[in-house]
Amino acid sequence: MTPNRGLRPDDGVVEVESVSKLYPSTEGESTWALLDVSLSIRDGEFICAIGPSGCGKTTLLNLIAGFIEPTRGELRFDKAPITRPAPERGVVFQEYALFPWLTALRNVEFGLKMRGMAKVERSERAREALQLVGLEDAAGRYPFELSGGMRQRVAVARALVNHPRILLMDEPFAAVDALTRASLQTELLRIWEEIGITIFFITHNIEEAVYLGDRIVVMSPNPGQIQKIVNVEIARPRNRSDLEFGQLYATVNGIFHQQGGVVQ
Repeated sequence: MTPNRGLRPDDGVVEVESVSKLYPSTEGESTWALLDVSLSIRDGEFICAIGPSGCGKTTLLNLIAGFIEPTRGELRFDKAPITRPAPERGVVFQEYALFPWLTALRNVEFGLKMRGMAKVERSERAREALQLVGLEDAAGRYPFELSGGMRQRVAVARALVNHPRILLMDEPFAAVDALTRASLQTELLRIWEEIGITIFFITHNIEEAVYLGDRIVVMSPNPGQIQKIVNVEIARPRNRSDLEFGQLYATVNGIFHQQGGVVQ
């Protein structure tokens, strides 16, 4: 598979146009979390957003998800304005947010149940989603019986069960150890290739962004803006020890040093 998967500039599934977000304050000055941010996320693309704390990465994700509204600017999904959350935009958070009293299967089913889907159909869809993430044998286990990596895969299955067009992921692997993180990265790429979903992935980790992304959106803080978008022209599967991988890591790292950012 080629790095850009044959994408064209007019394939935008999400359009962010001159978006700014102001958080009012009852004490002191209000804060611009984002200022005049424009971005096109293409259909089928794996795009990573990276930047120091306070650069507005999570705010941008929440705007695309429809959890919050912009102060000014426009966000569109398939050319329609984004005004609220919707099943076609699945979200995976850093914290697993699983219900401890429900099994893995019931956690994945939960959103479908709230939407009124019949029991047989939602159970079948949930089992398919668990199979996709490699956890079909853990359907009857509770979150406390699962490792951190398994819990996050249940969270991914819960998002995928709605058959979203785009998966919005907010530092989903930050809470697991390095070996588990590498394994989850590989699993996510397999799922992305298998179902052809679009992924918008937030991370603090440069190596993770270079390993996963078709493009890397480098953001700067105070206020949050896009400093540069870096194309990742490295064929998949990628090897972290290859020279071109190291060169691109150094390039992104250099951008951070220009803005005084903290890197990993």
